[in-house]
Amino acid sequence: MSTNNTPALEIKGLQAWYGESHILHGVDLTVNRGEVVTLLGRNGAGRTTTLRAIMGLTGARKGSIKVNGNETIGLPTHKIAHYGIGYCPEERAIFSSLSCEENLLLPPQLKGKSGKSAGMSEAEIYDMFPNLKERRQSQGTRLSGGEQQMLAVGRILRTGANLLLLDEISEGLAPVIVQALARMIRMLKQKGYTVVMVEQNFRFAATLADRFYVMEHGSIVERFDAGELQAKMPVLHELLGV
Repeated sequence: MSTNNTPALEIKGLQAWYGESHILHGVDLTVNRGEVVTLLGRNGAGRTTTLRAIMGLTGARKGSIKVNGNETIGLPTHKIAHYGIGYCPEERAIFSSLSCEENLLLPPQLKGKSGKSAGMSEAEIYDMFPNLKERRQSQGTRLSGGEQQMLAVGRILRTGANLLLLDEISEGLAPVIVQALARMIRMLKQKGYTVVMVEQNFRFAATLADRFYVMEHGSIVERFDAGELQAKMPVLHELLGV
């Protein structure tokens, strides 16, 4: 049963495989409601696999994944999504044959307790991302990389998801777009959203996260709060080269 003190996401002993390849080795992490948590690590450390495992997008999984107190380890992806999780993969998955607006309106919306949509309205999303409003009739492939990233996040927000899994959303984008995405994450936190980010851009993540988990070889090797960041820099330099 979910209460206000129940973590938004609680993972214990998570193991995951792709075919015969054993990728995650007993991952433990907790994300409280309204927090921004960042998974740090080198390429191949298991960060993206952790997000995919939460959504049921890997092969076999063992352990426990609770979303708002509900065990989801045995559920298929479409049922996991109904617990209010939105996953924004690194490849963004924008439909090239659809307009910006058609992409935005495509996914189904979760219903709140009143029976109405729990997600942001189209107008609220356009307020957050004015670029998308200007380009709403443009084809998906004609959007810039930054606009596609905004669209991918906006599409999730419209569904009603309140736990967001964001994979490398700043990668390859111009600094002005990265700054806009940072403003978005701060705004979402103010609205009570919970965010789990995988980020290679340490400077981007460092200014946003409440807590950090560092992964290596499919396991969590460090965990610390934002207030400990400076003290942990020597360790991060050794583990990540930052």
